Amino acid sequence: METIQLPNSDLKPSRIALGTWAIGGWKWGGTDEKQSIATVQSAVERGITCIDTAAVYGFGESERLVGKALKEGGIRDQAVLATKCGLNWNDDGPYRDASRGRIEQEINDSLKRLQTDYIDLYQLHWPDPTVDVEEAATVLKELKESGKIRAVGVSNFSVEQMRAFEKICPLSTMQPPYNLFERDIESSILPAVREDGVGTLTYGALCRGLLSGKMNRDTTFNGDDLRKSDPKFQSPRFEQYISAVEKLDAYAQEHYNKRVLHLALRWLLDQPGVSVALWGARRPDQLDPANEVMGWSLDDKAMRDIDAILSECITDPVGPEFMAPPTRNEA
Repeated sequence: METIQLPNSDLKPSRIALGTWAIGGWKWGGTDEKQSIATVQSAVERGITCIDTAAVYGFGESERLVGKALKEGGIRDQAVLATKCGLNWNDDGPYRDASRGRIEQEINDSLKRLQTDYIDLYQLHWPDPTVDVEEAATVLKELKESGKIRAVGVSNFSVEQMRAFEKICPLSTMQPPYNLFERDIESSILPAVREDGVGTLTYGALCRGLLSGKMNRDTTFNGDDLRKSDPKFQSPRFEQYISAVEKLDAYAQEHYNKRVLHLALRWLLDQPGVSVALWGARRPDQLDPANEVMGWSLDDKAMRDIDAILSECITDPVGPEFMAPPTRNEA
């Protein structure tokens, strides 16, 4: 598995990381503990050594399962363990809270759930407009100096917020949403991280399963599945995205003997400024395609052909804005 050196740290994560938002039962419905533990352990065995989670996923359950998997497997020292802070929750769900008190509570709770005495990469999950960026940056800088964390990152920040943070605390990573269908970061964030020497952990590589090739026009979503409220999965947009997936899949088979899932991940890893692509899985077998992403790349013509398919099929694109949690005041 390809690895990469992260700025401002000695961390060398795999270029594909296991994103555990689907493990712990938040966003995608229920979860199975044995399967979740097996998925984390299988990822590390396959060379997917970067494991990304967050305190809010499953309201602590995802961290607990990741910690249990690493501890029982005796593989904590083989993993680059990343988690996030800066969200709180109540009966109505998560909301942003990057106050000093909240972050100081979260780090101790996360260390306990993860069964470790340090976290490799600690990320501020969302900017909190009720708290100065400098306050959160100062707390995270102190945590790094204390040895509780080895590197600092931010997630879902604008360029301006990232640079205000950097004035107080050196950043190793930015974690934005990015995939073939959600490309807003190309205009500002990707040029800025390249200029500033900040790594990226991009999330949403398969756009909540759209780019997996497993859906069709009749696919439906039940229970508390996040996709029930995602505009991409509502008609008529859903049909446009499915049409694009079908043509991308045909292109991948014709030119590379691959499928759309492999094409989507390879496209992401080939973008300048992308360090790591987060890939969600709930079962070990969902990690099987990882090897098919390595050892090849897309040339300039392929990139143009892919863009042409997207322009032809998707006339009303939409981003991931609906995913932003409320502020404390809104909550």
